[in-house]
Amino acid sequence: MTRIHVRQVVERPPEAVWDRLADIEDHVTWMADAAAIRFVGERRRGEGTAFDCETRVGPLRTVDRMEVTEWSPPAALAVRHRGVVTGVGRFTLRASSDGRRTEVTWDEDLRFPWHLGGPVGAALARPVLRRLWAGNLRRLAARVEGAAGPGPGPAGAGAG
Repeated sequence: MTRIHVRQVVERPPEAVWDRLADIEDHVTWMADAAAIRFVGERRRGEGTAFDCETRVGPLRTVDRMEVTEWSPPAALAVRHRGVVTGVGRFTLRASSDGRRTEVTWDEDLRFPWHLGGPVGAALARPVLRRLWAGNLRRLAARVEGAAGPGPGPAGAGAG
């Protein structure tokens, strides 16, 4: 099992970040590695929502079944991965002391199968995925900040 951790401060309150994060279908607009999301069943939100996520990282292409295992607005969203790569991922949103910013953390605990190198493949993938997902969180921040208009502080501060 390999752990990957990334974080990003978003210049908006947790509720604004949650609105974007809770729109699972929209993840393809800010996740560079998520090529397509297809829901399984009628649920689109909440615990138990299942979807197939087509993922592309370099030459690697997979379709993983994901299921929402935690839905705690506006604080946490977690999923279980079932597919070639298995594991769990969790987004956590924490408000700044003034409530105007949000620290978003993204933790993934993943297991790579033997044909992708197992633990060695995971160790090689960790820095690539960390960089990729840090970029994803920067894009999420830009979308949330841009959707909300100019932020606090000097004119335009926090705009994406």
